[in-house]
Amino acid sequence: MTDPIATLFIDGEWVPSSSGETRTVICPADQSEVGVVSEATAADVERAILAARRAFEARVWADKPASERGDFLLQVADALQERKAEFARAEALDTGKRLVEAEGDMDDITACFRYFGKIAGQNPGRLIDAGDDSVISRVVHEPIGVCGMITPWNFPLLQASWKIAPALAAGNSFIIKPAELTPTPPS
Repeated sequence: MTDPIATLFIDGEWVPSSSGETRTVICPADQSEVGVVSEATAADVERAILAARRAFEARVWADKPASERGDFLLQVADALQERKAEFARAEALDTGKRLVEAEGDMDDITACFRYFGKIAGQNPGRLIDAGDDSVISRVVHEPIGVCGMITPWNFPLLQASWKIAPALAAGNSFIIKPAELTPTPPS
């Protein structure tokens, strides 16, 4: 018996679908097989939500200083840049894009993580005129919990970065559901 495909990242580890079902991913450009991924069930999604909630409530990430969260996002950007060619190739196969387009997407993804990494610790909150000089009223941004994210088929990694980077910068945990047509996770 072969080992089950483990492409669902739940509770800090790669796991197979609870049903054992998989999906073959086909490159739209040439109809070649890109890979096989786990087909998540409602139970898998519930498990992911509960794990993300536990992670958020543990407050390890949420209570980390924003500047440290920002430093982490800058490290992610550096790692993405180092593996740009690998990720661009995977994105091109998954979406059927030309490689040059996927490379451009990788530059934009890296820039997104850099942007949120740089501003993570810079926003002290907006001052609001309270109508009384002895009162200081400030709007501050705090983590709110688990963010649910869905990505499209046409720019899956790029639009995922637009959601993941700010959520992490703010101290949230998240779950993400990729489009069924482009679900291949980077390895």
